[in-house]
Amino acid sequence: MEALLQTDLSAVVEGVNMLWVLTVTFLIFFMHAGFAMLEAGQVRSKNVANQLTKNLLTWSVGVIVFFLVGAGVSNLVGGTGFAESFAYINGGSAAWVSWLFGAVFAMTAATIVSGAVAGRAKLRAYVTYTILLAGVIYPVVVGFTWAGGFLAEMGFHDFAGGMIVHGMGGIAGLTAAWVIGPRMDRFNDDGTANVIPGHSLSFAVLGTLILAFGWYGFNVGTAAAPLAEGGTELADFAYVGRVALVTTLGMAAGAIGAAGVALLKTGKVDTLYVANGLLAGLVGITAVADAIVWPGALVLGLLAGAQLPIVFEFVEKRLRIDDVCAVFPVHGSAGIMGAVLFPFFAVDGFSVGQLVTQVIGVGVIGLWTVAATVVVFGAIRALGEARVTPAHEREGLDTSEHGVDTYPEFGQPDGAVADGAGVRTDGGVTGTRVERTNNGENE
Repeated sequence: MEALLQTDLSAVVEGVNMLWVLTVTFLIFFMHAGFAMLEAGQVRSKNVANQLTKNLLTWSVGVIVFFLVGAGVSNLVGGTGFAESFAYINGGSAAWVSWLFGAVFAMTAATIVSGAVAGRAKLRAYVTYTILLAGVIYPVVVGFTWAGGFLAEMGFHDFAGGMIVHGMGGIAGLTAAWVIGPRMDRFNDDGTANVIPGHSLSFAVLGTLILAFGWYGFNVGTAAAPLAEGGTELADFAYVGRVALVTTLGMAAGAIGAAGVALLKTGKVDTLYVANGLLAGLVGITAVADAIVWPGALVLGLLAGAQLPIVFEFVEKRLRIDDVCAVFPVHGSAGIMGAVLFPFFAVDGFSVGQLVTQVIGVGVIGLWTVAATVVVFGAIRALGEARVTPAHEREGLDTSEHGVDTYPEFGQPDGAVADGAGVRTDGGVTGTRVERTNNGENE
């Protein structure tokens, strides 16, 4: 009888824990709706369908590649034998739930890149990169870290992917945007930048709030396994409340930090900076949410939000890279900052050794991501397949890549931007009108 009760209890514990993991996994999956809205809101109306299609294909193509190849590559890099590395494919319910939990993290890293190269990248180029990111680039990073590789052995700390997922995705996006080049009219001949506004601030803010909601799956989901065998005792819930608290405070402080710096720089509170600052606060807290307390969360969140306008301006005006959706300031630099500053806020106290480890880990992940992205997008560019033609870019990727018009009531774009004209959110121009011939040339 005792053995039977123990068996039944084990089944209950496994069932409850699997249900918890699946629930938080579905939360993280729902973040793709947030990315879709956030990115669609920040691109011009003539490119909305293209951006939404990229989000859909990131998941659809990427998750299959991660199942067939990527998860196994992570295990291989982490030191597992070949047969054991791919055992999850036929591993049963527990193995498949565990794989899916890892897959939603992988697809988050992948979809970040689409926002950086919006408005000019060919769909085939982006999908090709997604295949390689899901199959090799991201899995290698996971192999170095969570799967037990050399960075894990060194003690590199990244609780829920602040650097491994978001920092890596932000660096990949910035590198891809640099390789592929800026959108037409983004920069003038003298290097000064033109602002090309997104078409819907409402979409962007809605996407931000959906992402914030799903982020609880990221952090709180990683923190907890509800039950432990041997009774109804709680397992990792001992610190799940702290993770939930610092996640909440970090996101709030991030929005305030970005708003404050924007106010100091321009005298106005930029709504998009506030939204992206909230996300930067979340990114900054994600690597360390298990090992800090609430004062640290407030400071890290404020710093992550405050750096956003500064880094965005540096990328735009100094590097002259066209990062459309600010993926590097939101995900890249905020993720780097959170990981590197971890020893200064850790509940176990400051350690020089831990700081060195964090810097090495960030450096390794960053160098690998830059190198791999340059190779992939560099090869695609060399083949002439990286970006659409100038005529198609003027026309809009919705029409040229998908044959649809997302907002037909706006009419067709008016053509190229003339000197002294401003860019409309529908892809046309204000002021001087420049007509296009049927072959896309300016008249």
